[in-house]
Amino acid sequence: MSNAERYDAVVIGSGEGGKYLAWHLAQAGEKTAVVERRWIGGSCPNINCLPSKNEIWSAGVARIAARAGEFGVTTGPVSVEMRQVLQRKRDMVDGLVAFHLDRYKATGAELIMGTARLVEPQTVEVSLNGGGTRRLVADKLFLNLGTQASVPPVPGLAEAKPLTHIEALELDRLPDHLVVLGGGYVGLEFAQAYRRFGSRITIIERGPRLAKREDEDVSREIQRILEAEGIELLLSTEVERVEGQSVDDVRVLIDTPDGRKTIEGTDILVAAGRTPNTRGIGLEEAGIELTGRGYIRVNDRLETTAPNTWAIGECAGSPQFTHMSLDDFRVIRDNLSGGNRSTKDRMTPYCMFIDPPLARIGMSEEQARAKGVTARVAKLPTKAVLRTRTTSESAGFMKALVDADDRILGFTMIGSEAGEVMAVVQTAMLAGLPYMALRDAILAHPTMAEGLNALFSNVPAKSG
Repeated sequence: MSNAERYDAVVIGSGEGGKYLAWHLAQAGEKTAVVERRWIGGSCPNINCLPSKNEIWSAGVARIAARAGEFGVTTGPVSVEMRQVLQRKRDMVDGLVAFHLDRYKATGAELIMGTARLVEPQTVEVSLNGGGTRRLVADKLFLNLGTQASVPPVPGLAEAKPLTHIEALELDRLPDHLVVLGGGYVGLEFAQAYRRFGSRITIIERGPRLAKREDEDVSREIQRILEAEGIELLLSTEVERVEGQSVDDVRVLIDTPDGRKTIEGTDILVAAGRTPNTRGIGLEEAGIELTGRGYIRVNDRLETTAPNTWAIGECAGSPQFTHMSLDDFRVIRDNLSGGNRSTKDRMTPYCMFIDPPLARIGMSEEQARAKGVTARVAKLPTKAVLRTRTTSESAGFMKALVDADDRILGFTMIGSEAGEVMAVVQTAMLAGLPYMALRDAILAHPTMAEGLNALFSNVPAKSG
């Protein structure tokens, strides 16, 4: 092994927050290295956010083509060539990787491809992908370890070699019958996309409803939308055993409210949550404590229990979104410069890219009730927004929560362009504006955001 090399900063993992921090520190003149096992730029541009939305967009195009007649457009038979869908996604990923490599070169941050393990506090041993090892000693150490798809301990499931989101994004064929385990973000996005590509889809969810963290009316609307597209939903259903092999022939034995059944499919996709990549790399030996769920224990400045060591993103228990990892970078960056930024009370935007998409910012009704917060609730069906008359995309609704001081507590929308409309409300919330500012704003016609005028006109009057 070579002698130890000293760095001002070492980042393990090249995901969103870690790479931006490395680039920032390197540009500030600090000797900085990033250790990455495989995915240059992290999971988002390679195997997660952007690739999945790329293929979801292709599925949306297939849906539009199939509906062309509704819009007066005559087409021939519509078919999907999965090899071309896959190639389009791969081309995008290649471009993103090239962008990241350019950024490393431009900033001066060193990218080291290999597997990292902590052997002492602030000391990292790297088994290089190309062979050999290096030992890095860091004045400041940043852990950007990410998470991986969880595979529940269901008898026969691991042996069936199920798809996770990684393998699902590399399919160059169309599954005849895809069985999806999980009714959360990943499961629902993939289920709808592959239904639109032409697969038969069955979603198995152990809870009584989909998207369990959302309000019940949101879950019902998602269920209605997916069932209208021919997706089979099995709720309050436990998977007892899996037999066979995914990609060939798989049988899922389930316990439903109507009794035990067997679902036969060709492929099975596991979308049952995430597990932090924190085990077996020497964290405990370096004095870095974990929570009971295996995440790195941090304070509100993202400092770990070890000196001069920080954690970023999902491995630190931050909300599992790329945009939250980016904000983790900002928190650490500013505090390193003498600031006092915190992760407490951050406003987290949520967006599920089903079609129509679901977006939420701030409190839901259920969260407000759980916290004992009194809120006035306004609701508006998406079909009431005139823009939908021009697009025929009228599914869903908007909902807002307003407090006694006329401040917006939360906003939820399931409907066309929900993520973009949410950003308007989020901006108003960040500015502390009363809801009347959006009620009375002059918003361009005909846009989806224009619906905010009508939504906030429906806010009930103050009681008493």
